[in-house]
Amino acid sequence: MMRKVINLGLIGFGTIGAGVVRLLQKNGGLIAERLGAEIRLKKIADLDITTSRGVDLPEGILTTRADDILNDPEIDIVIELMGGYEPARTFILKAMDNKKHVCTANKALLATYGNDIFGSAHKNGVNIGFEPSVGGTIPVIKTIRESLIGNRIESIMGIVNGTSNFILSKMTDEGGSFEVVLKEAQRLGFAEADPTFDIEGVDAAHKLAILLSLAYGKRVRLDDLHREGIAAIGEQDIAFAGELGYRIKLLAIAIRRDELIEARLHPTLVPFSHLLANVNSNFNAFHIMGDAADSVFLYGQGAGMLPTASAVISDVVDIARDILTGAAGRVPPRVLDEENICDIRLLPFEEIVTNYYFRFSVADRPGVLSRIAGILGKNDISIAVVIQKGRKRDGAVPIVMTTYKARERDVQKALADIDRLDVAMGKTMLIRIEDDKLS
Repeated sequence: MMRKVINLGLIGFGTIGAGVVRLLQKNGGLIAERLGAEIRLKKIADLDITTSRGVDLPEGILTTRADDILNDPEIDIVIELMGGYEPARTFILKAMDNKKHVCTANKALLATYGNDIFGSAHKNGVNIGFEPSVGGTIPVIKTIRESLIGNRIESIMGIVNGTSNFILSKMTDEGGSFEVVLKEAQRLGFAEADPTFDIEGVDAAHKLAILLSLAYGKRVRLDDLHREGIAAIGEQDIAFAGELGYRIKLLAIAIRRDELIEARLHPTLVPFSHLLANVNSNFNAFHIMGDAADSVFLYGQGAGMLPTASAVISDVVDIARDILTGAAGRVPPRVLDEENICDIRLLPFEEIVTNYYFRFSVADRPGVLSRIAGILGKNDISIAVVIQKGRKRDGAVPIVMTTYKARERDVQKALADIDRLDVAMGKTMLIRIEDDKLS
């Protein structure tokens, strides 16, 4: 006889945990109707079980001991929403050793210890759901693992951090320096008191590592990914980008280059006409190219209580369906069976070829432009557009250039030579461009 109840244990009763409870209470009947079984939240573990989360709970459901969930033989699925590396990693591995399925939104943990966790899921014959770890409510993981299973993924470009996107959007649409807009983002709750993980691209790099692992069925080391944040983006770069027909976005980029994968995360000039250029505020989006599907675009809330809870429930229901049909492990976590997973081979960052935006701050003297152009030409870098503005009070003038395709190694050598010129009055600002028309 088919079982009709799936029991859940929730570890971590913060904002997202409260959202999961709220969504189960609000839509539990609808979920049960669609699943054909009841999803029952049996236990919630958190160190703080006295502060109100705005939801009513039955007596005895709260505990301060994670082991009350991990050792309960009636609990089928453990939802880990506590965040951080430890004890979250230990709890997940123990749950799997006890033959419990796991759902998690913990991107940092998966990006750092994913090899251990995915290997444990395979060894123990259990599922791990992690849809909310990348893109919040956007089903990008399901899209790559299942919908595009018949495709070679040619490229992924994603806006994967809502805080950075909010800041850049605000600077573009309303003006203001990075520092001023960051303070506003913190006041509105879009940025943490310590925003380092967001503005330095750490959070986005975690998500890129997970996407790479899924898209190419490989093990990925977080430290191997090139990462740059947005703190250096100035008002004048926003203005010049607009004058050139671009918006600046923090993009996670993966491109297949034959047997190698190009992977990088950095601020990027995106043409006004591109869908990603029009993703603003704290929204996330993904542009995926498959060799058969061609262009796929996903857009939505990348964070927040109920959007993230929605993704958690999606994983819970997927796992519950496998439990009900005895099909645990039907979809491998990283597309391939774990025994077939190997290390990803990344294109060295200095070998990438793309387009570039340069902003030089130089003395207002005759012949400066030709000296810069000469160094660029000597390094096989061709100029596409030049913007030269008038003199400033300090005697420095900005010269802005965009380039045709150039190699990163050549660009870095050229800029080092330019920055050593006697007319250089500051380090050159470099932002990469993704524009198919600028070939």
